[in-house]
Amino acid sequence: MRSTNPVFTRSEQFSHAPAQAPQYGQQQYGDPHGAQAPFPGGQAPHGQQSAQGVMTIDDVITKSAITMGALVASAAVTFMFLPPTLMLPALILSGIVGFVAVLMVSLRRVVNPAFVLAYSVIEGVFIGAFSLLFERLYPGIVANAVLGTFVAAGATLAGYKFLRSNGVKVTSKFRKIVTISTFGLLGVVLINLLFSLFGGGLGLRAIGPDAGPLAWLVSAVAVVLAVANLIMDFDYIEQGIRNRLPATESWRAAFGLTVTMVWLYTEILRILSYFRQN
Repeated sequence: MRSTNPVFTRSEQFSHAPAQAPQYGQQQYGDPHGAQAPFPGGQAPHGQQSAQGVMTIDDVITKSAITMGALVASAAVTFMFLPPTLMLPALILSGIVGFVAVLMVSLRRVVNPAFVLAYSVIEGVFIGAFSLLFERLYPGIVANAVLGTFVAAGATLAGYKFLRSNGVKVTSKFRKIVTISTFGLLGVVLINLLFSLFGGGLGLRAIGPDAGPLAWLVSAVAVVLAVANLIMDFDYIEQGIRNRLPATESWRAAFGLTVTMVWLYTEILRILSYFRQN
């Protein structure tokens, strides 16, 4: 079963399970330390073992810090210096280019770090303009959303590690539910966007306290699904480390986490606006 994160969906390496690896939800037998061959026949698939070494959690943390750092720097510059008259054009253009950049990185078998960093910068422009829009309407909301995003991500990671240490694993049923729900939400949002372009709208996306019950429901579901996708991202990163992927694959892991974190931030920012007064 693949992740709903498009970065990991295109990567057979993250989905590849080690030889003799038990299925999720099954008890492990044999070596009490869980040692097992990282690849079928003891060989890395597609010549992934290289002189550059294998991916480790330190690699993922370092690359994630670089990727998120580039995004935050770009967002900060945009937020502080973007003229208000260019806010809407910047949102539209960076949103389109950022979406194309996600596809370019996701569809490549080998991740190019330059593309990952380019995405971070472009998405930083989008996040900066998006945040500026909300900050002009509701001063102070951006700081709350940033804090809320990292608290939610930290709590998700802590909960994931706690459950893993107690034998609770990500199951195929969980993946299937999250996958179907995520694509279902995407379809609903796209339909709402199409109606909005023709002057209508279904009331599913809103900003501010005038949001209706449907907007509240969609935003709540979106936050829950973003957290669920973050859980699956953590799980797929663990699979990549366990499968001893080459160190270059840590860029794919960092990119996947960045995509999910951006989604989580925008949803938290939107839902916080529902509590603000005009």
